[in-house]
Amino acid sequence: MVLETSRLILREFVPEDLDALEQVVCDAETMQFYPAAFNRDAAEQWIARNCQRYAEYGYGLWAMVLKASGEMIGDCGLTLQTVEVTEETEIGYHLRRDQWGRGLATEAARACRDHGFARLAVDRLVSIIRLENLPSRRVAERIGMAPWKQVMRAGYSHCVYSIERSQME
Repeated sequence: MVLETSRLILREFVPEDLDALEQVVCDAETMQFYPAAFNRDAAEQWIARNCQRYAEYGYGLWAMVLKASGEMIGDCGLTLQTVEVTEETEIGYHLRRDQWGRGLATEAARACRDHGFARLAVDRLVSIIRLENLPSRRVAERIGMAPWKQVMRAGYSHCVYSIERSQME
C-alpha cells in the first residue's frame, strides 16, 4: 500500500490488475477525452510503464482500490509530464464509470497532492485536462488547483491546472 484514505487504498499495480484496469481504460466513454480508448495490450503496457516508473522514480499511477470490497476501480497518482518545455509532476486519475459521482477521484487526487508535496522536492503539481472534460476539471478545482495555462497536446487544447507548495503551507 502506498496511500490510504477513508474509502480507498492506492497501491502499486501488479500484472493481475489487468482485467480490472481494462474495465477503466478500454471503456470508450471513460476515455472519451483521450485520443482513443485503450485495447487490452495498451492496458497491459500501462501497468508495465507504471511499474517502471515505481522502480525509476518511486512513484507513478497507482491502482485505486475500494477498501470495502477490495475491488480495483481505477488509478490515481503522480507522473512526470512535459508542459511546453518544462517537466512537471502531474496528478492523474482514471475512474471506472460506475464509480463516477461519488467523490472517489477527488479523495484519491487529494491524497496524491498531499503525498507529492510531503515526499517530493517539487514546488508545483499540475493536472493536464482537456478543456471539455468538466468532471476532471472539477476534481482539480476541489483539491485546490486553479487554471495556470492552456496548451496543445495530441492535437487538442488542454487546461493545465496547478497548485503551488506555498498554497499548502
